Parts: sequence; structure tokens; C-alpha cells
Amino acid sequence: MYAIVSTGGKQYKVAQGDVIDVEKLDAQPGDKVELDVLMLNDGATSTIEASDLEGKKVIAEVLDQHKGQKVIVFKFKKRKRYRRTKGHRQNLTKLKIVELPVEEAATSASIEDAE
Repeated sequence: MYAIVSTGGKQYKVAQGDVIDVEKLDAQPGDKVELDVLMLNDGATSTIEASDLEGKKVIAEVLDQHKGQKVIVFKFKKRKRYRRTKGHRQNLTKLKIVELPVEEAATSASIEDAE
């Protein structure tokens, strides 16, 4: 089971227990955040209809706020003696996926069957 979620203008394929780095979110370590779902797959079927996904969220726990690896930006023009070097480190948030909406439906159905 997996889901495609969107945050920070990017899309991520996640499953329960995955740890991902996303663009910085305004949350403290230990907080729970909800991510928008674009697609759900339960192993047999895929759901991509907006009406079916309305109100469904993936819940993730914030593990850490950190900076990514340094990216070097080097500009160069030959025969003009032009060289510029800059570096950049993106602020990131480390998330652990706690709960998928697919699993919520499966557990609630199994509870109803048990009764």
C-alpha cells in the first residue's frame, strides 16, 4: 500500500513507516502534519479521482528540522575572466509517515466484520 502526496510543490511516493525529507514546514519536532493525497493504491486498485480522495490525508510526524547538502553554483565565461562561485543549503524537514487513509478504511471494515 502506498500513496502519492504533495507538499512544497513536489510529489512523493510514501508508504507507512517511510522517512522522507521535504521542503521546510512550519512545525516543531514531534508535531503531526497532514499531507494532501493525490493518489492511493491498496495493492489491488488505484484511486485517482478527486471526489474519492476528498478529505483523505496522510498523517506524518516531524522528526527533525535540518539543512540539506551544499549545492555549488559556479558561473564561468571563457576568455572574459568571469568566475563566480556560490553555495546553497536548503532548509528541510524530516517526516515519518505514520498513517495512510487506505489502512484506516481496511481496519474499520475489519472491525465491523468482527462484530
